[in-house]
Amino acid sequence: MSRARITISHGGIAAVWVALILSLALIGGCGGDGQGDGRGASPPQRPPSEATAGAAGAPAGLPPVGAVVAPPTQLGLGSPADPALIAAWDIDVGPEGKELPPGQGAVAEGQGLYPQCIACHGPNGEGGIGPQLVGPTPKTGFGDDFKDHPRTIGNWWAYPTTLFDYIRRAMPQHAPGSLTDAQTYALTAYLLHKNGLVDAAFVADAQSLPKVKMGNQVQFVPDDREGHGRVR
Repeated sequence: MSRARITISHGGIAAVWVALILSLALIGGCGGDGQGDGRGASPPQRPPSEATAGAAGAPAGLPPVGAVVAPPTQLGLGSPADPALIAAWDIDVGPEGKELPPGQGAVAEGQGLYPQCIACHGPNGEGGIGPQLVGPTPKTGFGDDFKDHPRTIGNWWAYPTTLFDYIRRAMPQHAPGSLTDAQTYALTAYLLHKNGLVDAAFVADAQSLPKVKMGNQVQFVPDDREGHGRVR
């Protein structure tokens, strides 16, 4: 009984092997066109562009490796800068005040404009959510020690011309750059007066403003370095 089972089992294994060999023979005999020719399937063919690129050593669509490629004449970004647009941004004013615009503004006019600054700087420039603008100055006995005092226009700002520049460029906070030149002159004059630097009759313009002596200007010196070896 057991010998019969062994014989049947061996016969089944043999049948499986024969079927497997026949299947492999059929698969191997199929040609590239689906017909058996006994030589196996043909290898896949690359498109001409890929074959050419591979021979040149670079992916399709790119120049050959080592080729010198001229840069594009235009990147297609942005647009030409209009002279009027450049002029609108080129408004910086330096310490000497050479760039100050025409116009003028009096202390009294600045006092009338200051209410729009109160929300941030307080009714008298004492500060709030914005920095303090008015405070002790060297002229009023402040001295040179800034440790115990906030830095204000009167005790820290070096040049009246750059004060004009900052107000015109950055104020008011909710609408920077919205002040006219005359309004900026007037606010500058008013804040200088509040800090005891000019009298109530002062009128700020391109000639008078650079002449105002700031309380802490002596603490600032020009950067006259001739090279990296000298730092002043």
